[in-house]
Amino acid sequence: MEFQQIGILRTPFTEPTDMPIQPSSARGAIGRIEIDPAWEAALQDLDGFSHIIVLYHFHRAPSPRLMVTPFLDDSPHGLFATRAPCRPNPIGLSVLRLCRIDGVTVEVVDADMLDGSPVLDIKPYVPEFDQPSGPVRCGWLDKGMDEIAVARSDDRFADSNND
Repeated sequence: MEFQQIGILRTPFTEPTDMPIQPSSARGAIGRIEIDPAWEAALQDLDGFSHIIVLYHFHRAPSPRLMVTPFLDDSPHGLFATRAPCRPNPIGLSVLRLCRIDGVTVEVVDADMLDGSPVLDIKPYVPEFDQPSGPVRCGWLDKGMDEIAVARSDDRFADSNND
């Protein structure tokens, strides 16, 4: 399995600690996706969408763990029941507001990613495709949803083997 980097993220967040943990806690944070010029034509018509899904590599993620104690809870949970970065395939996903496209630069708002993160893909956000129908449950997160808007990263996922 191989992936090709199509661009790089530029955000105000240069260190994993103290960065927002989701776009909802990064309200107003401006970011840029600098696309490799070879992919410029692929941006055609993207400006007609208000939001985009950005898939990126957690390039400074710690080693994978089976159990983690996430930012919004004091109890350990299985990795796949969290959004912790210490995954077997460290891929991040964010839904961001698209501001504008200027050549190969895509400006976004609510950027919660680490500066320098390699971009793997961009997809248009389409509510009819991306919003589930019916009731949605958020498991252990249901009790802490009020805290998301102010949540910031810390060093609980630090890995001494990563720079």
